[in-house]
Parts: sequence; structure tokens; C-alpha cells
Amino acid sequence: MIVSVKTLVLLKRLSKYIKNYVNKKRTTIKDIANSLNISAAAVSKAMHDDPRISAKTKEAVKRVAKELNYQPNHLASALRKGKSNLVGVIVPKTNSNFFSSVVQNMEEVLNKSGYNIIITQSNESFKKECDSIDTLLYTQVDGIIASMANETIDLSHYEKIKSKGIPLILFDRGENDLNVDYVGIDDYNSSHIIINHLVSKGCKRIAHIGGFRRTRIFNNRMRGYIDALKKHQLPLDESLIIESNLTIKDGRTKTHALLELDPIPDAIYVAGDYAALGALQVIQEKGLKIPNDIKLVGFGNEPFTSLVHPTITSIDQNSQEIGKLAAETFLSRIENPTVKQTLNKIIFDAKLIVRESSE
Repeated sequence: MIVSVKTLVLLKRLSKYIKNYVNKKRTTIKDIANSLNISAAAVSKAMHDDPRISAKTKEAVKRVAKELNYQPNHLASALRKGKSNLVGVIVPKTNSNFFSSVVQNMEEVLNKSGYNIIITQSNESFKKECDSIDTLLYTQVDGIIASMANETIDLSHYEKIKSKGIPLILFDRGENDLNVDYVGIDDYNSSHIIINHLVSKGCKRIAHIGGFRRTRIFNNRMRGYIDALKKHQLPLDESLIIESNLTIKDGRTKTHALLELDPIPDAIYVAGDYAALGALQVIQEKGLKIPNDIKLVGFGNEPFTSLVHPTITSIDQNSQEIGKLAAETFLSRIENPTVKQTLNKIIFDAKLIVRESSE
């Protein structure tokens, strides 16, 4: 291979840059102190706006810190103070409107009390969830607010949080599993609301594409679906009950399977809106009409449910209130550490947003 002189020069410059970058030391308070010929203690006091330090010195410290690109070591600070003003938040996925809305409302409440959040995504993976918890604990967060991954069965990594005396608040998933504070909706009754609605529209053969029953919320939705069928004296057909990860792909493959049955269902209740979108696509590709041939109901009230055609009936999960109350529950725990409090179990009623897909 022939390399030009110009390329060799560029490679040499790049190598030098990388070497300098790797060898570059992190700027410390001592570096700022040496630059100004003052003590490190004086620099630290200036940074914390100590009244014993003159305004002139404070201004000089700020200027030199900026010139030297000084970044505070929050971990070291947290270790010294025993408080980081950081809250770890674990969500199964960030592309969900429900979880992004919860986090946004959570952050608004926490920011007002001087806390910032660190968001991690498990992507429904047990291993990633464990890694996230280890990282957050290493970062010395003051508390963790989490919604469990679909794969999570072993709860020892959450027990680790409790053993360290760090406030743990669960939302949406994990109700009662760890005997900690929990905020969510009534998933069991949500299924009753959906089945009641579909039965009122004349449906008698209602399929359910759910999440995995090992996850409490999906088990509750499944139980609600089964009990609601019994209440309306409709037969329970196991071929109409399918567990999945509730992705768009799952919605497509599971709906394909349901449409191969004879007779096909006259309604499909899907425990997640993305899977409901996949179901809608397949039903339309098969030349069937929604809602005339098959009615469809999703779960989560994602923004796209009101934009697709036909629009999709879905359950609204009170994301704003869940986010606010999860944050307020953390603040109550952290601000009153010595006061023994009863566990908060806050359950909201779900609301069915009826749209074209089930009219």
C-alpha cells in the first residue's frame, strides 16, 4: 500500500493530538490555586461563594477555572458531603411517550428542589438494568426511581439499593414486589374498562396480545381480561391469548397468527400501543376493515394513536401525575430520613380514549 507524504503528515498530527489528549491531566483546584498563587482552600471557598473571600478573588478564580477548563468532580464532592443532589431514573425504553412524559414531569418537580436526574434505559434487559443500578450506586445518587424491565424476575439488584438505605420508588411496574413506594395505574381494572367497551360494541370473540405474565402489570392486565370475559359470560379461548414483548414486530407476527384462526377474532385488545400499530398494519394489509371487521384497542395513548388512520382507541396512563407523585414521594423520603413512614401505594384509575378503531 502506498501512502502519500500528505497522508503521513496528517497521521503524525493525529497521533500527536491523541497522545496529548490521553496524557492531558484533569484540571484540579490545586492547578487553579498555583495559577493564582493562593491556597487550594481559598479556591474551594471562592467556588462555594464563602463570604470570607473577596469579590475580586472570586472573580479571578472563576476566570482561571474557565481558562483551564476546570470541571468539578461531583463524585468526590458527593463522597465528602454524603449527598449528590442526583436522582437515578431507570426506564425500560425512552422512545415511549408514557415514559418520556413521566420523566419530564418528574424532573420538573425534582429541579425545583435542587435535584438533577440521571436517566438510564434498560431496553427491557435484565442485565442492562443491573448494570444501570451499579452505575447509579457508584455515582452516589441520593435515590432511584425505576420501572422494571420485562426480563426482570430476580430482584436482588433492587434489594441492593434497599440495603444501602437509599430511597427506592417504583412506578408503572413492580407494584408490591419489593415492599417499597409505588405509583401506577389500576392495570386490572383497565382491562375491565376495555372489555366492557368492546362488549358494548357487540364483540364476542376478543383476542388479547399481552406482555409476559411474569411482569406484574401485564399479569394484572391478563387477569383483568380473563375475569371481564367471565363477567360477560364469554368463553375463554386460550388460542386468543398471546404473550409478547409488545413491539411493532410482535404486533404484526401475533396478529398474523390470530388471523389464521377460524373464526378470526372480532376484536383485538393489545396491551401496548406499538404492538397495536403493528396489528393495525397487518389487518389492513389483509384487506380487513377496522372497525367493521375487527375492532382494535391499544394501551398507552401514544401520540401516533390519534394520527394514524383509523385512529386507535387506547388507555391513557396518567403519565403526568405518575411522574410528579413519584418525585414527590422521593422528596418526602429524603427530607424526612429519620421519620418512619408508611409505604405509599398510589394507584390511579385509567381512562379509555375512544377513537375510530373501536367505534
